[in-house]
Amino acid sequence: MPYIAIKAYPKDEEIKKTVAKEISDVFLKHWGCPMEAISVSFEEVKPEDWADVENKEIKPHEEKMYILSGEIKK
Repeated sequence: MPYIAIKAYPKDEEIKKTVAKEISDVFLKHWGCPMEAISVSFEEVKPEDWADVENKEIKPHEEKMYILSGEIKK
């Protein structure tokens, strides 16, 4: 715990490694868990397939989103 699963447009491996490291740093600082407890994965989604992610995974869970379409929920 925690397991962070990210779906995003394809990026190169170096960018994904950098982002995963920075996300883990945030969890180390704020979540209070050891590095051994953190897992981060990336699933690449082609731009033409992104509507499926929005319709099947984002819209049905809008109430759980802390940031939605760039807007921080209050």
